[in-house]
Amino acid sequence: MRKNLLAGVTGIETPSAAKEARSEYASRGASRSMRMSIDEMAESAKRMIAGEGIVSLDADLVDESFVSDRLAEDEESYIQLREAIRERGQSTPILVRPHPNIAGRYMIVFGRRRTRVARELKIPVRAVIKDLEDIAHIIAQGQENTARANLSFIEKALFAKKLLAMGQTKKTIKSALTVDDTLLSRMLSVAEAIPTPVIEAIGAANSVGRDRWEELKKLVIRPKNAELAQQVIGSGEFRSKSGSDRFHHLLWHLKAARRAPQKPTQTRQAGTWAPDDKMVAANYRNTGKTFSLSLSSRDAGEFGSFISSSLESLYRAFRETRVKAETGD
Repeated sequence: MRKNLLAGVTGIETPSAAKEARSEYASRGASRSMRMSIDEMAESAKRMIAGEGIVSLDADLVDESFVSDRLAEDEESYIQLREAIRERGQSTPILVRPHPNIAGRYMIVFGRRRTRVARELKIPVRAVIKDLEDIAHIIAQGQENTARANLSFIEKALFAKKLLAMGQTKKTIKSALTVDDTLLSRMLSVAEAIPTPVIEAIGAANSVGRDRWEELKKLVIRPKNAELAQQVIGSGEFRSKSGSDRFHHLLWHLKAARRAPQKPTQTRQAGTWAPDDKMVAANYRNTGKTFSLSLSSRDAGEFGSFISSSLESLYRAFRETRVKAETGD
């Protein structure tokens, strides 16, 4: 399966198909160069599996990838990996590229955890060094980590969002994550709608799939729920949980808030009024912030003019009444 790591990117299934594809791109300048770099990367991956070109590097000379695809380290599985390497050595090499900006250093394409183990154990890290451009780096990292590291849905979604923000094309992102247009669109929709602090507070949530994240997205896009989400992730109860339990805790609170009956506004009221002689009728509505009054019947115009001309004295009377009520006089 690993030998076909980049088959979805190159689109090459048979030697004859490969020849035709290269011929088609032969006169396209930058397109030809990009195509060949991806083909070369596929061949490099095959040689790596065969054990060719593996060297030992000082782990302190190896830097992180320029784009991260993980929210947090699973310490339990990392400790298991470290102890396995301590006992049996590093069986699978990592892939690095010469650092694009710092001479004499390298950048991880994939194998971050193995590099961390090597640093901690103070041993060299076994690696394959390949000259890769950013696009080839992204595709190799994405495909390897998606297949090998079991990235969660939300980690893939954030990775896609980061790549898009960096100016990468959706074609490159789809190749890196091995997804189609529909799934990429849904990933980006979730990653862009849910505030980043909320996602980071929840973490990878490995057991939570696409449907549940989309359910959370639909709740969080409402401003009141977004405010509630910030309150929940800041609570001690939320922080005391870990893994997917944090996700379910937040989702429960948002759904409970949606089910809770809304308290009626105490100041909201509406009604009608009319004197005994029925010469005028009034309809009024009070929302707390606005008050509307409409008059009808024979004396409506004249009475309305009287009210409007008396607004100053009426307001003074209102203020005096309020002051007396507040002071108890």
